Amino acid sequence: MVILSFGEKIGDWRLEIEDFLAWLHRSFPEIVSLMYVENLKFNDTIGDQDVKLYFGQDHIFEEMEGLRFKVGPKSFYQTNTEQAYELYKVAREMAFESQESRVKSQELPLVYDLYTGTGTIANFVARQARQVIGIEYVPEAIEDAKVNSAVNGIENTLFFAGDMKDILNNAFVAKYGRPDIIITDPPRAGMHEDVIDVILNAAPKRIVYVSCNPATQARDLALLDAKYRVTRVQPVDMFPHTQHVENVVQLSLRDVKEL
Repeated sequence: MVILSFGEKIGDWRLEIEDFLAWLHRSFPEIVSLMYVENLKFNDTIGDQDVKLYFGQDHIFEEMEGLRFKVGPKSFYQTNTEQAYELYKVAREMAFESQESRVKSQELPLVYDLYTGTGTIANFVARQARQVIGIEYVPEAIEDAKVNSAVNGIENTLFFAGDMKDILNNAFVAKYGRPDIIITDPPRAGMHEDVIDVILNAAPKRIVYVSCNPATQARDLALLDAKYRVTRVQPVDMFPHTQHVENVVQLSLRDVKEL
């Protein structure tokens, strides 16, 4: 899948776009989905833009551990798919560590997957959970997340679209249940302080924090330190030969005597 963003409206620019897309399609036949955006905001976000299909389908499917994931132009999915599998395995291991002996369905944990994207992590861990509740800002991604559950025959997921700080509040937790485990994979800006407050009030036994920005992750961990201690840290090299890593941190709820 290739999505091009054009941002200069000079002359007969749409004819130039068509010419370039035609050349790209001829030159790289391995591209199975070719789309473009006329982004006159001149920035790097397309969430509110109209994505136009030039060739192929408006989505692709990726596969991971026997699961198929639909990925659309506005869906978040790790670009390095081979390392994404390694990343999600680390997150799953940290989330369900010491859960192996729980074999009865009623004993399985309730999991919240925050910033779920296309529900990749949510569906990836669903077999080890009683239910997984995923929340994501982009409505199109949530629709893909629901499709991903259906395609894979997963029936214990529930997805919500909206701003995290508006969706995840104390009333939401009261309605859908206090999570045993929270997996959170926020954007580079990290988590809003209101979200952290709700997490602290919900007090899940374990938090797994996946981050593409260790600086904002460190800021959020300092706020979570009021009730949680860091028990494991594992960086994952998603972009070899660059300074960027995804960092996975496991946090455990402190004992009362530690507070």
